[in-house]
Amino acid sequence: MKILVDNADLKEIKKIYEVYPVDGVTCNPTILKKTGRNPFEVLKEIRAFIGKDADLHVQVISAKAEDMVVEAHKIQEVLGENTFIKVPVVPEGLKAIRLLAKEGANVTGTAIYNQMQGYLAGKAGAAYVAPYVNRIDNLGSNGIQVAKDIHDMLKKAGLKTELLAASFKNSQQVLELAKYGLGASTIAPDVIEGLIKVDAARIAVDVFTKDFEALCGEDSTMLDAAK
Repeated sequence: MKILVDNADLKEIKKIYEVYPVDGVTCNPTILKKTGRNPFEVLKEIRAFIGKDADLHVQVISAKAEDMVVEAHKIQEVLGENTFIKVPVVPEGLKAIRLLAKEGANVTGTAIYNQMQGYLAGKAGAAYVAPYVNRIDNLGSNGIQVAKDIHDMLKKAGLKTELLAASFKNSQQVLELAKYGLGASTIAPDVIEGLIKVDAARIAVDVFTKDFEALCGEDSTMLDAAK
């Protein structure tokens, strides 16, 4: 499963990239708003940092399909042809997905809350479909199950579309979908850090360190032992 950073703060993105084997970045209008800066300035900096071949998902804002396509072309022009164009899966969005897919564009169907949205976006040609796991939970449904159902429906139909699960609040949600074999998940930095934040592991490391120092001296490492 690919893991992408769901954030537009370059400092936060760099912090995650230093430690975790992530595959790219996603954002949406709300995330971009938090930067308080021109969206394209922010996105160009992110693209320059992650590289031209890494996954970058950027959302269109227009309401009409034809305008979404024009907007997508500008995104591709500025950020690279391989940039994934996020299109909300509403009627006009489905139309735009079909138009962009015919051009060979990378498209991500987003704002998905039920199984048929995901399935229809896949049939329309989306490379990824992005169910909002935690938001679905907050509506009284089961976000994990909706994501699994979409995954199964797409595979049974023989479609190449993969899931890009989004809207996580805890590491257990990510674990459930990773075990199920989803194509990708986009995760906020704090949740990514929580994936390996295990108190027992830290306690074990502390014990190992103290035992080694008792043997070889305070603040010593294997480098000191080799002298």
